Amino acid sequence: MDSVLILTILIVVCAVSFDFINGFHDTANAIATSVSTKALRPRQAVLLAAVMNFIGAMTFTGVAKTITKDIVDPFKLENGTIVILAALLAAIAWNLITWYFGIPSSSSHALIGSIAGAAIAAAGFSSLNYSGFLTIIQALLISPLLAFGVGFIVYSIFKVIFRNNNLTRTNNNFRKIQVVTAALQAYSHGTNDAQKAMGIITMALIVNNYQTSDDVQTWVQFICALAMGLGTSIGGWKIIKTVGGKIMKIRPINGVAADVTGAAIIFGATFIHLPVSTTHVISSSILGVGSAHRVKGVKWGTAQRMLITWVITLPISATLAALFYFFIQLFL
Repeated sequence: MDSVLILTILIVVCAVSFDFINGFHDTANAIATSVSTKALRPRQAVLLAAVMNFIGAMTFTGVAKTITKDIVDPFKLENGTIVILAALLAAIAWNLITWYFGIPSSSSHALIGSIAGAAIAAAGFSSLNYSGFLTIIQALLISPLLAFGVGFIVYSIFKVIFRNNNLTRTNNNFRKIQVVTAALQAYSHGTNDAQKAMGIITMALIVNNYQTSDDVQTWVQFICALAMGLGTSIGGWKIIKTVGGKIMKIRPINGVAADVTGAAIIFGATFIHLPVSTTHVISSSILGVGSAHRVKGVKWGTAQRMLITWVITLPISATLAALFYFFIQLFL
């Protein structure tokens, strides 16, 4: 077995591991509100999220193609195999660190920053595809702001429509609706997040001359969807506590408004083939809903931690990837 094939297999294993970790790291995004309001029991919520994540991951490939070609050009990437391996190791490391401390960090930021950092270490800043890379950064920046605004508007509309209804009865009804919206949000999560690992495996196959187009092969899509689903079934309970309880006290009507908002923004990004941070979209939608409900009821300290993590993830993951690149290069 030649060294290129061995390294390609190693990249596939690392990419699937990243997707698995992404699954248990980001489970909280889709189900935190439904668990917090007791619309679903934790095990039910995790199982629902796992199934819907898998289905979502098997539905689309547009985001994967964006990851494959819009950050760097895989057909011109210098030392591409080492770049991709270093990027995956850095993204996995940052995901595990933030998961351990219960910080709702973004797997998308980590992977995109890592690819850029490893490529810059290999061939300088000229290796970046600036047009595509900046478009991705804009999507990562705008999507949480959009989620905040839409969440605020959606909940404001709910307040007007249901202002004269019995509060207890309304929340009981919305608790049932939350089962559907949680499933919808888990599905949308799968349509966007699972594709990132698909994209990096496709990039590796191109770099190592196993394919000549950016099309995602069926086996790649399946193993990434399966890894995401299995990872989701493990669950990320530390982050569930942060997203589900440390931003605001969530009632079923709040949860439905946040779920609908998050799913809509993520679906929109998937439709135009752009990767977004599902973590920050969903957290921002909860912040928007909370602000519309009662500004003082939002725990802005948690929001500040999320903002800091949003800012530092790209440069830290890029630096980690560069260090991994130089370390791996010593042996290869």
